[in-house]
Amino acid sequence: MEMIQNIGRVLSVRGSVVDAEFSQRIPAIRSKLTTGKDNSIIIEVAAHIGIDRVRGIALNSTTGLERGAPVISHQEGFQVPVGEGTLGRVFNVFGETIDGLENAVPEKTWPIHREPVPVAQRVTKTEIFETGIKAIDLLTPLERGGKTGLFGGAGVGKTVLITEMIHNTLKQYQGVSIFCGIGERSREAEELYREIQEAGVLDKIAMVFGQMNEVPGARFRVGKAAITMAEYFRDEAQRDVLLLVDNIFRFIQAGTEVSGLMGKLPSRVGYQPTLATEIAELEERICTTVNGSITSIQAVYVPADDFTDPSATHVFPHLSAAIVLSRKKAGEGLYPAIDPLRSNSKMLTPKIVGRRHYLVAGEIRKTLALYDELKDMIAMLGLEELSLEDRKIVRRARQLERYLTQPFFTTEHFTGLAGKLVPLEDALTGCERILGDELAEYGEKRLYMIGRIDEALEARTEEG
Repeated sequence: MEMIQNIGRVLSVRGSVVDAEFSQRIPAIRSKLTTGKDNSIIIEVAAHIGIDRVRGIALNSTTGLERGAPVISHQEGFQVPVGEGTLGRVFNVFGETIDGLENAVPEKTWPIHREPVPVAQRVTKTEIFETGIKAIDLLTPLERGGKTGLFGGAGVGKTVLITEMIHNTLKQYQGVSIFCGIGERSREAEELYREIQEAGVLDKIAMVFGQMNEVPGARFRVGKAAITMAEYFRDEAQRDVLLLVDNIFRFIQAGTEVSGLMGKLPSRVGYQPTLATEIAELEERICTTVNGSITSIQAVYVPADDFTDPSATHVFPHLSAAIVLSRKKAGEGLYPAIDPLRSNSKMLTPKIVGRRHYLVAGEIRKTLALYDELKDMIAMLGLEELSLEDRKIVRRARQLERYLTQPFFTTEHFTGLAGKLVPLEDALTGCERILGDELAEYGEKRLYMIGRIDEALEARTEEG
């Protein structure tokens, strides 16, 4: 049973910021306080502002809280349930279930604030994590046990892509999965829960949400709650974990709000001065040990499509792969709208992916880059004015752009196209055949929204 250390009183309430005074021992930073009716208002100590005073951030609404109200200081910080019983359930930042089910969750809990694994205990693996999405597996292969970022502005398909990855990987993935929704819309959370339930893989995933309408303190801490659940499966259950986060920018945004509430002077572009530290505290806990791995796929909203924004530049260094989504590609209907020239992966080396994969990916990028350079000339003079070799490059590039599109399982009800999962070997073969001019007589439309290259050949045979 939890021991109560001491009782103080509320000095002031300013929105989510609560100042309290304690006559006995002052509570530690990041410790838990409760106050209000039935102790329903939960506060985390954020700073000491005197020898007997603390300033805390409320993680739920402070409505009805008044000056002089008693504040209980607890022995420990926030904890969340961990273990097999969390699978198939939906939690909030406090570790309380919000899915309406009555089944009990595990009594074992871990604190959400934990130190990262020391560097000496980490293991570096060079194994590829396949997604079944051609553009990703070919040009930005993911690292098993690594961190991948999906970067893009509003409306370019980050959430759709991360949902498709959940669909494609959960059935073939032998470990467990944790989904963390930071600043998620309630509509998105409900749709994702329903899709996972219909796919029959709900028993392999735990979901944690800090929704958009919640106070900034809750959105700021929900990421750590999800990582704590993932760490238990890695360290104690010795299993591989797939951690999906949507959206890291909402975590940064919540941190900015908390910093402003605390009265800290803003840094560049209005972000909190502790931006780099807060991102590092979250990202450095995601790693691989001898017991198991945590593979993370994170959506990152890029404000106004500005990739020099501090929120994006501070996330980039922590990643092993960065998938950049392009508004221009989305406007052309090329989905997934991945920009192959701006996306990159540290895994794309001959020693890791193999010489064949490395050379094909390099040739794809070279062809698309040359086509990008020729676009201005085509716009001014027309395709007919190009040399024969340049026209071949344009044809290959346009065929590659369309072949790298793919119908998704999670968008079937929007597009009417059946979803396709494409093994890496088939994707490589298709690109090799395009680059080798084997499909020179095929119209580029035949390659749009297909899976394997054979589908284009079969369609032509049927028409013939």
